[in-house]
Amino acid sequence: MENYRKNQYDSNNSCAGESAGQESDISAENPPETTEESSARSQLIYDTGEAFLNDSRTAHNIHLLTIIGEIEGHDTAGSQVKTTKYEHILPRLALIEDDVNTDGLLILLNTTGGDVDAGLSIAEMIASLSKPSVSLVLGGSHSIGVPLAVSTTWSFIVPTGTMIVHPVQMSGRVIGAPQTYEYNKRIQDRITGFIASHSRTTQKQLEKMMMENTKLTKDLGTILIGEEAVQAGLIHETGGIQDALRKLHELIEGNCSDFGLKK
Repeated sequence: MENYRKNQYDSNNSCAGESAGQESDISAENPPETTEESSARSQLIYDTGEAFLNDSRTAHNIHLLTIIGEIEGHDTAGSQVKTTKYEHILPRLALIEDDVNTDGLLILLNTTGGDVDAGLSIAEMIASLSKPSVSLVLGGSHSIGVPLAVSTTWSFIVPTGTMIVHPVQMSGRVIGAPQTYEYNKRIQDRITGFIASHSRTTQKQLEKMMMENTKLTKDLGTILIGEEAVQAGLIHETGGIQDALRKLHELIEGNCSDFGLKK
């Protein structure tokens, strides 16, 4: 049950406020944004859904990443479907880990789920970051979006946000043999195992939620709204963007080797 990940900073990594540059006057280090910089920032948000948050009060540099729509896998989704492409997110996460000027990661989630391998690969990358990260579930984080939501150091969900836990669904050609069921079960175990190791719930509890047959009209599974996701042990707290940023600043300022996550 007490499986919350505690990021371990390398002794050579620096926390916010430890560098010599941050000891100087913060206002001098953060001059007003120019028109060109503002335009570039807006264009980055428009093109990629990403942004760089520079808090002049704390001198923390936070990378904002959005995961929306369908998590696209090896097959390209239709032109009318909003997607998050893993081939874009994985290199970005590697750059965030390698960038000494990035202190933390904030992830905004509003996803219907999608490809299992793509979703788990992103979740594993987020979970292995040495820098503090916070996720905020907005409209919803369904299916493979659940591992993404719990992969961060700390997680929030807005009161009206939803999370759906349901069995793995297979598409394409299905062979009616026991091996097919066993393969499907192993895929499901990968998902539930990851969720259980990064939250306060267990694989047994997750499997029970997956097999619930009274909650959804067209599928097996469970829908959790806001505080219900916290009660189920998937998410740490309910809250909004203010709470998510406040927590991320606390984690950045905290002990480098142990964030002291509540148990």
